Amino acid sequence: MGLLDGRIALVTGGESGIGAASAKALAAEGAAVAITFYADAQAAGAVRDAIQAGGGKAMIFHADVGDEALVEAAFAAVTAELGPPDILINSAGLNMSGVPVADMSLAQWDRLIRTDLTGAFLTSRAFVRGLRDTRRPGRIVNISSIHSTAVRYGGADYCAAKAGLDSLTRTMAVECGPMKIGVNAIAPGMILTPMNLKAETDPKFLDAADDHIPWGRAGKAEEVAALAVYLCSDKADYITGAIVTIDGGLTLEQALGA
Repeated sequence: MGLLDGRIALVTGGESGIGAASAKALAAEGAAVAITFYADAQAAGAVRDAIQAGGGKAMIFHADVGDEALVEAAFAAVTAELGPPDILINSAGLNMSGVPVADMSLAQWDRLIRTDLTGAFLTSRAFVRGLRDTRRPGRIVNISSIHSTAVRYGGADYCAAKAGLDSLTRTMAVECGPMKIGVNAIAPGMILTPMNLKAETDPKFLDAADDHIPWGRAGKAEEVAALAVYLCSDKADYITGAIVTIDGGLTLEQALGA
């Protein structure tokens, strides 16, 4: 018996990183999993194949989460093949541009906000509408970031999007509580995923970064995925509106030495 037997999950950005790890972890606990991807069909297919090889149910669907029509099409396809989802993991996202506000183009700002914030709004809206119509409970987990509060130079686009995602999480928790739809967010610190490619490929850079993490190492996507599974399970039934930090203590270092 798995923690999520009989559940149906939709994971956005499920082709790599935290999304891929979450899709596999949900499936390992018994959920049927639909994965949306944007750029890498081969990687998404590999995640699907791994789940199916383990005896699970999985499908993939190409979708830009910032496109309203494509989001609606994705939910329709998932519902037709697997059934209406009662778990949503919003993991699709882009990383910060590294460009300061004075030099940032409106196109760059719009591109990141549309993916990292508007995308979660569109998928969450479709998800809640589906559950509201069938009067079924559910769980949403948004993948936020410690940088929603710990800002970085050149990160206005990303930090603003993640701060907005935290606020969206709390607002929806209030709105969806009476429907027994729990809405939480996970705020990872430094996690070794393709989004942190330099840390994955440059040992000196990783060692220097690890020195700033009290736990002494960067995190793993599988550790974030395990937390997502917990938040989607009945064990977390009374948790909603929470922003759960998983960073090895990194954010506790902000004021040290000043």
